[in-house]
Amino acid sequence: MTDLQPDEEAELKQLYADFEANDLTPLWTQLNDLMPLVPAPSAKAHVWRWKTLHRLAERAGDLVPVGRGGERRAIALVNPGLPGTAYATPTLWCAIQYLGPHETAPEHRHSQNAFRFVVEGEGVWTVVNGDPVAMRRGDFLLTPGWHFHGHHNDTDQPMAWIDGLDIPFTHYSDVGFFEFGSERVTDEASPPVSRSERLWAHPGLRPLSELDQRVSSPLAAYRWEHTDRALTEQLALEDEGHPATVEQGHAAIRYVNPTTGGDVMPTIRAEFHRLRAGTATRARHEVGSSVWQVFEGSGSVVLGGEERQLATGDLFTVPSWAAWSLRADTQLDLFRFNDGPIIDRLGFARTWIPEDES
Repeated sequence: MTDLQPDEEAELKQLYADFEANDLTPLWTQLNDLMPLVPAPSAKAHVWRWKTLHRLAERAGDLVPVGRGGERRAIALVNPGLPGTAYATPTLWCAIQYLGPHETAPEHRHSQNAFRFVVEGEGVWTVVNGDPVAMRRGDFLLTPGWHFHGHHNDTDQPMAWIDGLDIPFTHYSDVGFFEFGSERVTDEASPPVSRSERLWAHPGLRPLSELDQRVSSPLAAYRWEHTDRALTEQLALEDEGHPATVEQGHAAIRYVNPTTGGDVMPTIRAEFHRLRAGTATRARHEVGSSVWQVFEGSGSVVLGGEERQLATGDLFTVPSWAAWSLRADTQLDLFRFNDGPIIDRLGFARTWIPEDES
C-alpha cells in the first residue's frame, strides 16, 4: 500500500470512508483482533473475598427491601475486564444473595438457567414450580430456565448464598423472557425433603414413570452429604492403590442430570473438587470460563503466574485459556461452575497441560 500513487491513495481513503458510511469494515484491518492465535479474553482473573461480600450484603439487608421491583437482594460479581456489565465472565453471572429473617422473595421465572450453592447457614426454602426445597450448607440447588421460583426464610437469622446464571450468554443471544409470579411463594411449607428428591434422589435408580429425557435435571437439590461421601471414597480408594482421582490427591465429581447422565443444565456445568493438604494440581489452560468458590479450607490459586491466597467462601474467575492451578494448605474443598455444555456442544473444547509435553 506504500507504493500507491496519490490518486490511488485518495481512492483508497474514499473506499474506507464508503465502508464506514455503509456500516461495513474490512477484515484485513482487524484480522489479529478477530482471529487471535490463542484466545485473548477481555475478562480478567479475579478474586472476591467472602468476608467483604458478606459484610456488604449485610449492609444491603439493613437498607434495601426485598419485593417487587428489585425482586432479589442479589449483588453481582463484576469482572474488572468487563466494565459496564454485571458479568463474572462473558457467559456467566454470579452473585451473593441475602435474605433476612422471615423475609420472602416473591416468585418469578425467566429463560435463564440458575442455581444456588450454599457455603454456610440454613433455614431458607427455595420453592421451585411449587416444590419447597430446603437450602443447607454444601447443597447445590437447581432452578432451570422457565421454572417459577421464590425463597422464604423461616428463621430469625439471615442467610446468604451464591447464585449462578447464564445471563450474559442469554443476553448476547437475545433469547431472554421474564414473567412475574406469586407475590409470595405458592407453597410456604418447609419439609426436610422436597418432592423432587423423593422421586429422583436414589443413586442408580430411576422411576419408570419418568423415562423421558429432560433438558435440565429434574432433581432440585444435590445434597452435601452425598457429595462429601463421594469425594471421601475417591481418596480412600486412592489410598488403597485404585485409580479413582483425577490427579494424585485431587478428588472431583460432576453433578449430572439423572435422565441423560449429562450436565445438569444445557448451559451450565457444575463440579466439586477436593484436594488433600499439601496437594498442588498441574497448571492447565482450558477453553471456556469458570467461577470457583472455596467451600472449606485454605490454600491458593495460581492464575496467569500470579499466586493468590484463598479462604473459605472466596470466589475467583478463570477466563478462557488463562493458566490456572490450585495449591492446598489444608484440605481444600471447592465448588466450580462453568460454560462447558456450550463449549462442548459447539465443538470448541480444548485443554492444554504444559507439563504433559515436558
